[in-house]
Amino acid sequence: MTTSAIAVLLAGGIGSRMGADQPKQFLRVAGRELLAHTVDVFEACDRVDQIRLYLPATHRSAATDLVDRYGYRKVTVIGEGGTDRAGSVRCALADLVDQPDDRKILVHDAVRPLVDVATVTECVNLLDRVSALTVAVPSTDTILDVDSGSSLPTVSGIPDRSRMWRCQTPQGFRLGVLARAHRAAAADPDFTPTDDGGVVRRYLPEVPIAVVDGGELNIKVTHPVDLRLAESLLRDRTL
Repeated sequence: MTTSAIAVLLAGGIGSRMGADQPKQFLRVAGRELLAHTVDVFEACDRVDQIRLYLPATHRSAATDLVDRYGYRKVTVIGEGGTDRAGSVRCALADLVDQPDDRKILVHDAVRPLVDVATVTECVNLLDRVSALTVAVPSTDTILDVDSGSSLPTVSGIPDRSRMWRCQTPQGFRLGVLARAHRAAAADPDFTPTDDGGVVRRYLPEVPIAVVDGGELNIKVTHPVDLRLAESLLRDRTL
């Protein structure tokens, strides 16, 4: 029988691209905060036994209030994140030093509220066989490699679309793998990762990263149009 996982939810965004007067993870959508919709999924998944939230120090009291208000039982840590995504993951790793290296860890963007329990469950189960994985979807758009170094961006390459996938979260790891990769990344000031799979790929290239099929609905709420789409989808969604 598969073992359970710890879910690390990264809620460090300030919502500058959203143009809102509060962090986007606390915006109310379809009757609940975006963060609450996301926590709902991991709370409902029986393969997740802990949820740990990481966000700026100025938002921790709001997160504590949210957890208390909705009565979440699995949230065990409401921690202060770093100055960027990688820094927040390292804060989580520092809090996980008492856990064994083979502990299953899921890292998820807190503003992806439309992930479903089935996807989370598949990730946890697959970690029985692999040490690193990411949720992703095949790209239906042609992807361009663009040289933006001049005043007029130009196309410098067009990768084969059949090999292009768009990365989503959650991403899953055995704790020891994620910790080793981030220790190496922390010593490299020239590397600014946008996801944890990228950290593992760069610093532990011998570790294969499996792919779990995601879904087009698993959007990251970043812009106002995403908020409108999430509002419509969350009204009717089932976990």
